[in-house]
Amino acid sequence: MQRRFSLWTVIGISALTAVVAAGVLAWTGSIRGGGAQDVVVRGDSEALVHPTAWFQAQPSSFADLAERVQSAVVNISTSKKISSRRMITPFPRFGPQDPFDDFFNKFFEGMPREQTQRSLGSGFIIDKDGTILTNNHVVSQADEIEVRLSNNKKYKGKVVGVDEKTDIAVIRIKAGGDLPYVKLGNSEKMRPGDWVMAIGNPFGLEHTVTVGVVSAIGRAIGGGPYAKFIQTDASINPGNSGGPLFNTKGEVIGLNTMIYAAGQGIGFAIPIDLAKSLVPQLIEKGSVARGWLGIAIQEVTPELAKSFGLGDNETGALIAEVYADSPAAKGGLMRGDVVVELDGQKIEDPYDLSLEVGETKPGSEIRLGILRNGKRKDLKIRVGKQEGGQTTASVGGGDSPSVGKADALGIVARAVSAEDSVRSGTGDAAKGVAVARVEPDSAAEGAGIHSGDIITEVGGKPVGSVEDYRAATKDLKKGDLVRVLIRRQSASIYLAFRL
Repeated sequence: MQRRFSLWTVIGISALTAVVAAGVLAWTGSIRGGGAQDVVVRGDSEALVHPTAWFQAQPSSFADLAERVQSAVVNISTSKKISSRRMITPFPRFGPQDPFDDFFNKFFEGMPREQTQRSLGSGFIIDKDGTILTNNHVVSQADEIEVRLSNNKKYKGKVVGVDEKTDIAVIRIKAGGDLPYVKLGNSEKMRPGDWVMAIGNPFGLEHTVTVGVVSAIGRAIGGGPYAKFIQTDASINPGNSGGPLFNTKGEVIGLNTMIYAAGQGIGFAIPIDLAKSLVPQLIEKGSVARGWLGIAIQEVTPELAKSFGLGDNETGALIAEVYADSPAAKGGLMRGDVVVELDGQKIEDPYDLSLEVGETKPGSEIRLGILRNGKRKDLKIRVGKQEGGQTTASVGGGDSPSVGKADALGIVARAVSAEDSVRSGTGDAAKGVAVARVEPDSAAEGAGIHSGDIITEVGGKPVGSVEDYRAATKDLKKGDLVRVLIRRQSASIYLAFRL
């Protein structure tokens, strides 16, 4: 009996082992692409899905892709002659008090000395006739541009058009025949985690291939008001500027532009959709005509949203200033409006509004959806043309000590002087109050108010004098939400904070 029990035990264990092995093989087979569906493993309270599509889509090599597109990637070297003036002492110095130094420095002072400044970058051919897309900073102000193809042939490049605001440039070479070129893809379809490949000339090392993924999209990093960047961990270095960022289909989805110097594996590319919208203008006119509304805008913070009665809506672009006789003023926009939509497109932040308006053809009529005092309103505005000097004013400030007892906000206020009005750009010494001092560790200091700022509004009430300011702030107490409008270096900005 003991032998028969042992035999059946062995048979049972063998059968169980076979079942488990078959299950494991089926699971691993589906992961390798053999299964038609994802494997679901049941836990105590939820199902864990293993995405087999990821394993199927993961490329084993980028060699074929690189070989197919790299002939359209070019090396761009530029040279620029610069003149400098320096002191010249033609003889060896005898010591720190050399009596000849003064004579020769005065005699030769101001003599020009010409130098040649050289730089390297990348680019890519976008048509068979030799049109090349690259960064503006690669070819900006260059006296000579040399383009080297993958077959080592060199050609003289000519600038066709540049756009400083987006750092995009178009140049052209005459090769006397059809050239290999790349296809421009759709950057809007890219998602964080998608594979990408960069080809360029980092540090002069031609046709270097690096691979990574899209780390993030829509990055507003202060590189200008007209671009939201693609972030990637594909290695980008000096010399990669102007080179292409490819998807796995071999389509260009980005124009490699900059790196985050303080980190590793953080590079940024201009979305190719933006470049595609500008290239026709750059080829035809050499520059880009941008739309202009004539407003200063800022982000909507949680405190500002509450102070304007917007509830939990913290999206949109808050209008801090409407310039006189501008398209915005003529169209009915007002300070304190929050733009949340443009021609049906949702506006998430100030960058969105800058991008959409900038890409609008001057003279076109747009429809803006705004929130005014918490209520929705639609306006139709005819967009103007942005001129060279029409830019959003920067915000800054200085510190100037003053004496006096601070108020509930933590501010010592005084009348606006003529000097204050000139410095802040108010143009009217009688309007507003100047911040003479900000109390350390006060609510005002925490909100970013600086001495020298001009307060023109408190809680929606205009402030034209010290008396107006005191009347607007006298009943404020700890815990109250306060909104102020300040003027700083020709720019207006809203600040909201709790006392």
